[in-house]
Amino acid sequence: MWRVWRLYDPLRAMVVQGIFLFSLAAMIHLILLSTDRFNWLDGPKAKPAAMQNSPMPAPAPATK
Repeated sequence: MWRVWRLYDPLRAMVVQGIFLFSLAAMIHLILLSTDRFNWLDGPKAKPAAMQNSPMPAPAPATK
């Protein structure tokens, strides 16, 4: 394993790894915030009322 660190600078490798992990975490959080289920800041968005396309029911017969 020590031969690997002779090829790469350990400080540069840790900096690159830190930048990669931070960008990965930011990307995952932004993806989750864009979904309706996992948005913990705004909560779920209100769904529009369902449109009813069926005809109105027949009126009840009048009783005397």
